Amino acid sequence: MADLKQLARQIFHETLAAIDIPATMQRKLRREGTRIVCGEKTLDLKDFGKIRVVAMGKAAHAMVEGLILSLAPFVGFEGVVSAPSLPKKAVPGLKYFAAGHPVPNEESWKAAEAILALLKKCDEKTLVFFLLSGGGSAMVELPLDPKETLEDARQLHKTLVTCGANIDEINTVRKHVSAVKGGRLATAAAEATKVTLAVSDVPVGKESALASGPTLPDPTTIADVERVIKTYSLSEKLPPGLHRWIDDGKMPETPKGDNEAFRKSHFSLTLGMDDLLHPAHHAAESLGFVTCCDNSTDDWPVEKAAEALLRQLEDLRAIHHGHRVALVADGEVSSPVMGDGIGGRNSAFVLACVERIAGHRVTVLSAGTDGVDGNSSGAGALADGETLRRAREAGLDPQDFFRRSDAFTFFSKLGDNVLTGPTGNNLRDLRILLADR
Repeated sequence: MADLKQLARQIFHETLAAIDIPATMQRKLRREGTRIVCGEKTLDLKDFGKIRVVAMGKAAHAMVEGLILSLAPFVGFEGVVSAPSLPKKAVPGLKYFAAGHPVPNEESWKAAEAILALLKKCDEKTLVFFLLSGGGSAMVELPLDPKETLEDARQLHKTLVTCGANIDEINTVRKHVSAVKGGRLATAAAEATKVTLAVSDVPVGKESALASGPTLPDPTTIADVERVIKTYSLSEKLPPGLHRWIDDGKMPETPKGDNEAFRKSHFSLTLGMDDLLHPAHHAAESLGFVTCCDNSTDDWPVEKAAEALLRQLEDLRAIHHGHRVALVADGEVSSPVMGDGIGGRNSAFVLACVERIAGHRVTVLSAGTDGVDGNSSGAGALADGETLRRAREAGLDPQDFFRRSDAFTFFSKLGDNVLTGPTGNNLRDLRILLADR
């Protein structure tokens, strides 16, 4: 019988196969003649003179492919696609930008300009599909303050992600200083009918955090921005020009729910948390594991999350004595960068488990569904009860690698990285914890 590490890898890869974006979009965006059924909304393509597409994020290319398959043969559209890389095969009518992540680059800026120019020409006979996925915040960026430079925008992004603020607080600031976030793409095409399709890596109920909510009303306010700046002592860390712009009271409020632009705007979740947990749960159960799902540790510090999930796994094993058990968790743990090593939050989570599971018949896998973990070339890592022994035999100290944020290197030396390459998807991180009888 395969060992637990092999089974954990199998569950992860079966889950990736099940969250195929083009296939999912065809299921959720049904075409009936000239009519398109999208969730509770039905649109007739005959009512529109032109179709426009704006795609941004790590899953942009797969989402464009899914939209084309869903709309065929009605594929005569123009649009802009901003993704981490250029497509293998370009779609006629679309302009492509290889944008930056986790900080904007020049292509991110050009993509934003191209999108705003496209939306400016949209009228009441235009149907705009916005295809959003994780990473969109950096891949499309243009400041509201015309004096701000690309380097200013890059400094702002770096400052926000390293100041200790949570993602909601980071997005609060991003939305208020950007020309393309916090509902401003919706207002840029105010008269058009707008359909946003999302592959979400954010918690349910916080959809306006995805790509910083370019097409959704923003629930945050200028007062919230001021609070974040004060709480994290950001005044002196912001680009000087941006600091002056805010202090001079030039920062406008973001569009709210009563804005007319949202009257003809529709949002549909194409892939989200359930789409990730369900196939993982099914894959584990089909291999004979009594399986439970958990999403309670989202945004927890990595060591606290490791302790809590391993405790849950032991409780599950005690309840189902004599059975193999699996705990499947999603979400993103918090793992501050403490050194100049290689790795990300997924490999850091597994490293935090190594000493805790030593000598036990337990395996832990954590990996990003986008195939990328921090600054490494891996998606994540896995460990079992033998990992600590093997590490010590190789002269590796898990705590030393953890302190230096070098988890990828640690697992590379043991052959226990999870390597997929960029998947073109971007749901949440997936953690798979398995325990033998």
